[in-house]
Amino acid sequence: MRPRRAAAVLLSLLVAAVGTASAHQIQGSRFAAPIPLRFLFGGAGVTVAITALWVGRTGDATGGRTWRTPLAIPHRVATALRYGAKAVFFAGFLVTIGHGLVGPQIEAENFSTVFVWSVWIAGLGLFSVLFGSPWRVLSPWRAVYDALVRLEGRAIRLVDTYPSWLASWPAVVVFVVGIGVLENLTVVPRSPASTAVVVAGYAAAMILGGVVFGEEWFERADGLAVLYRLFGRVSPVTFVEARGGYRLRLRPPWTGCTDAVADLSLVAFVVGTVYTVSFDGFTSTPEYQNLLFGLRDFLDTGPTTSVLIYVVGLGGFLVAFVVVSIMMAQLSARESAWRETALAFAPTVLPIAAAYEVAHYYPLVAERLGVLAALAWSVTIAPADPVTVLGWLSLPAFWGSQVLLIVVGHVIAVVAAHAVAVERSTNLAAARRTHLPLVVLMVGYTVLSLWIVSRPVVS
Repeated sequence: MRPRRAAAVLLSLLVAAVGTASAHQIQGSRFAAPIPLRFLFGGAGVTVAITALWVGRTGDATGGRTWRTPLAIPHRVATALRYGAKAVFFAGFLVTIGHGLVGPQIEAENFSTVFVWSVWIAGLGLFSVLFGSPWRVLSPWRAVYDALVRLEGRAIRLVDTYPSWLASWPAVVVFVVGIGVLENLTVVPRSPASTAVVVAGYAAAMILGGVVFGEEWFERADGLAVLYRLFGRVSPVTFVEARGGYRLRLRPPWTGCTDAVADLSLVAFVVGTVYTVSFDGFTSTPEYQNLLFGLRDFLDTGPTTSVLIYVVGLGGFLVAFVVVSIMMAQLSARESAWRETALAFAPTVLPIAAAYEVAHYYPLVAERLGVLAALAWSVTIAPADPVTVLGWLSLPAFWGSQVLLIVVGHVIAVVAAHAVAVERSTNLAAARRTHLPLVVLMVGYTVLSLWIVSRPVVS
């Protein structure tokens, strides 16, 4: 059997075989596996490995191809959509602060907590994976800055240039503190008032930074802008300007992941994204709870133990990627420093983060959209119960979708990394040799990701 066909058959068998596998909860249900999970994990790892073998033997990693579609959006329609979306999202931003501070301090009944953490942060992440980042249009602090610029009649910035040494490190800090710690490890997402304060404080910091450093601040220091832009690299959809409007084109999802990132701060951001989406799932497992309370008792560190676990794990992921980058640089046919190798290959792991983001969050986003719709209807018209968007989705189908998304994400990442290796190598043999350490890392992470989603959820 040819490697390409073997990979497709294995992937199909994986999805078909997990109809009753142990999984995370959905609507409070669980189910047991008819096959040992080690067979599932092994099969997934073999699927990723066979994909690497196939592209390594054939050199097939088409990256620049795009396909034209008949869908076109006229300029007037695009402009109306842009300003309409900007206005609606800015209104949501204002309601978030107001309702969070003065509305009912109950998570499921307050617009702030329902909207921010799932519909805004996670939902726009899913949108970016599918269609590209919408943040340049939706960013409320960018909208305030643009309004100030129009009032002033010129660009506003107190310093001449954005410091090159600062790079995107502010965005890394925002992501680690805001998403990694606040969202995953604190009660802030369950507190409407705290959520409103966090959003208002972050908006003030972003606007102040824009006034000091100008527009580049929003591109490089805003953690959400960087996150959605990186997720947008995986999008199979692009819009190109055409006569009278914009035309939609399709592309392989690894195409945008073959261009190197600009600096090590973005390498850290990419690795942090991969780690954090997995850590979020890991915090719901009994193994995490045992680790957390065991370390609390041993170290006597109290509630900060969870932050310590997160930071140590993040450091471990960063060290692992640096070690793999060093190994790839040494195995490469051309002389290159590990930094150059890390910059080139970091974007190739974005499909893994994107796949886990979609697999982990699409049920939550769908559920919270139903709650948000009920809240809006109750406030404006009459009391209403939340809409159950995914009530039709069975648990076996949900589990199968998670497995499929995770494995496909790793397969796309393997293809992207191979394309980069080919571009940086003199021949196919050298590309295979360079690619090997990252393949081993990806296979291991495939198994780890599936193990996490296979575990039962604990409070």
